[in-house]
Amino acid sequence: MSRLFANWYDIFMNPLEKKKFRMIRKELLSKAKGSVLELGSGTGINFPLYEKAATVTAIEPSQHMIERSLSKLKQAVVPIEVVQASAEELPFAVDSFDTVVATLVFCTIPNPEKAILEMKRVCKSDGEILLFEHVKMQNRFLSLLQDWLTPAWKKICDGCCLNRNTLDLLKANDIYIMKVQKYYRDLFVFAEAINKK
Repeated sequence: MSRLFANWYDIFMNPLEKKKFRMIRKELLSKAKGSVLELGSGTGINFPLYEKAATVTAIEPSQHMIERSLSKLKQAVVPIEVVQASAEELPFAVDSFDTVVATLVFCTIPNPEKAILEMKRVCKSDGEILLFEHVKMQNRFLSLLQDWLTPAWKKICDGCCLNRNTLDLLKANDIYIMKVQKYYRDLFVFAEAINKK
């Protein structure tokens, strides 16, 4: 991820974060317990919001994003370790985590299916998987618009795909989705899932 994108990310996202996203993140992260893995921690926007986790290990492939996250790391109330790694190759043993968190990250992972398999591997059996993602919309016109915009959007936003079917990918890999809440019609989803091994 480029330094320029890392520098502008929080500014670009601030209007959404101030209005609705912060509330969604707080609700999602209130469910993160025990040993937690956060995939793609970015600029660390989640770090101050963890309250019930015993520990958080946050992975992020971009050194630029890690540098931007350090100020938020100081605001955390639970121990958080940031590790430079990709979601497709997690440097952790099988069954290392009670909870896995992903917020607005599956859209940019180059190989999301491989990342899901890695997430399943390191999450304990019956561990919780918590996601807040933007996904391909169900409305035919809007989903076609997402398909049309994605090639240009990927170039502007460092690989972000507007049209990922993340929930379908989870189901296809035996992750049991217990609850889904939809926002902004169905562009954004909040999902609670269980890792079935």
